[in-house]
Formats: sequence, structure tokens, C-alpha cells
Amino acid sequence: MKFQLAYNMERNDSTMRTEDVMRHSLEIVQMAERGGFHIVWAAEHHGLEMNIAPNPFLTLTWWANHTNVIRLGTAVAVAAYWNPINLAGEAAFLDVISNGRLEFGLGSGAYQREFDRMHPGLKQQDAYRHMQEMLPAVRALWEGDYEHKGEFWSFPATTSVPKPLQKPHPPVWVAARSPITFDYAVANGCNILCWPMSRPIEEARLYKTQLEESMAKTPGGTRPIFAMMRHAALYDTPSGRDSAVRALQRHMGLFENLFRNLDDVINGFPKRIPLEDLVEREQYDPHMLEENLMFGSPDQIIAKLKRMEELGVDEFIYLSSMGQSQSEQKKSLELFCNEVIPAFR
Repeated sequence: MKFQLAYNMERNDSTMRTEDVMRHSLEIVQMAERGGFHIVWAAEHHGLEMNIAPNPFLTLTWWANHTNVIRLGTAVAVAAYWNPINLAGEAAFLDVISNGRLEFGLGSGAYQREFDRMHPGLKQQDAYRHMQEMLPAVRALWEGDYEHKGEFWSFPATTSVPKPLQKPHPPVWVAARSPITFDYAVANGCNILCWPMSRPIEEARLYKTQLEESMAKTPGGTRPIFAMMRHAALYDTPSGRDSAVRALQRHMGLFENLFRNLDDVINGFPKRIPLEDLVEREQYDPHMLEENLMFGSPDQIIAKLKRMEELGVDEFIYLSSMGQSQSEQKKSLELFCNEVIPAFR
């Protein structure tokens, strides 16, 4: 099993300096590289202090300049917010300056709030169509002159400048949860990122079943890399466990605000929905969180990852930065690097 890191730059309140949050993110990425992580992912979000990510390529360019071998992924570039020419060129530029380290992740986007501002009139549930038109256009632009006449974009013949260093192109990933996206990923040679959030292992099994069904629809197709993301917090004391659970409960209160599009965000800070008002709040019960997520001691995490391996997951995505303090984030990652990763070598 290989390991990937998804890291979001979080500014949890106005007392935190943005430059301190950014500096901490770089330290986390450098720790992950030294510890044996394979890929680090940067997201794309707009107008949200809990996810400072206006352009994943800028974030990854900065990290690339301070790392050597860890691969650099967009998880994800939101297709509807880009023009294919712009997206192809920026992605290729990053691949060149990082010496061929780009992992190109493309997705539909998460929050209706962002669509209302970045692409007014587009419903989040319909944005997968932009992704499905975007990917073949980007790949064609990476190859050479290409004219596009589509539903969402049209342009005369042009090409990506520069071209990616990796040939025929960088690895492509899509964020998948629905059967239609699994089908698209398999049919188009894309690797798969999936996130069961805080749901039980049955949700992960459902994604594996969807992958197998999509493979059956594409005889002779290459099996994609199947990567699964979970929030992760390693600790060695009861107080560490309690702190991690409280932090995630607070964080998911912010997430639910955005997911339900309550439009209750002031100066980039979403209002937190109280635990008792959360939809499906049983998912945030402390016992359920510790059972379902990568929460626990190194030995507990190793056992959970072994079960994930048995399920057919190829790579685990360690989702950090969930409202924990910076010192807690570093301690957790250090335990993972020093005590968990060696068990899988």
C-alpha cells in the first residue's frame, strides 16, 4: 500500500495569521515527503478560510520549490471554473517545473455556495457534465493543435503551451462517488479518488462494488488505482483521542453548513452548526468517529489499513487539517510516518 496526503490550509478564526497557516502547511508537506508519502494533494476552493485554496497549481508550485520527490496532485481542479486551454497550460507548466511530478486530479466541485459565485446558475449535481467535456479537451491540447466545439466551451485550433514533461501525459484522477463517475473513470483511463467521509466501512465496500461493476462494463480496460481518503488522527493518550474527536465534530459542523448551502458565511468563516442539529448526526458520535475514521494508536491504524487493503484499496489518502491544533497535526503525522508506514514496506 502507498500513502498520499490531502492537506487543506485552514484558518479557523481571525486570530490566526494567514502566513502562519501557510508556513505550517509547507512543514507538513516536507514531513510527509521525509516520512515516505507518495503524493500530496492540494484542493481548489474559493472564499472560504477553512480551505485556503484559490488555485491548486499555485499551492503546488510553492510546495514543489521546497520538496524533491513527493508527487504533486490537484484534488481537485473544478472543471466548471476553468477554460480547457487555461487548465491544460497551467497543469503542464507545473509538470515541467516540478520535473514531472504532476498528478492531475479533476472533479465536479463540492459546494453549491461556490457555484453560485464562480459559475452562477449551475447546479452542483449537474457539474459532472463539465468534467466529462473538460478531460478529453485537456488531453487533446496536451498532444497538439486541437479545435473544440462542445456544449460548454468552443475555441479554434490551439494547443497547450507548454506541453507536459510526462508522456503521454500526467496520470489523471477523478473524484468519484456515484456510479456514473466510476463508469467514466474506468472508460477513460482515470485513477479514482473516493471519500466515504465519516460513514462506516460498508460505504467503502459500496465504492469497491461500483468499481468492479464499472470494470465489468469495460472489458479489457486497465484497472485504475483505487485510492480512499479518510480523516486521520493518531494519538497515544485518552486526552489526544478526546481532542481529535472534538476538533472533527467542530469541523464537520462547518462542513455541514456548506454542504447544505445555508449561506451563513461571514468574511470567509462559516458559522458552525451545533452537533445536535447536524443531519445524520449519529455519524459524528465519538465512538462512530473512532471506529470509522483513521483515529487511534499506530497499532489500531495499522489494523484498519490492513482491512482496507483486504477490501481492495491500493492507496490510502491521509486527510489532515480538520480543526486540530498545528502541534497535534504534526504529532499525528509523525506517529504515522514513524510507526505506520514502516509496517507496509
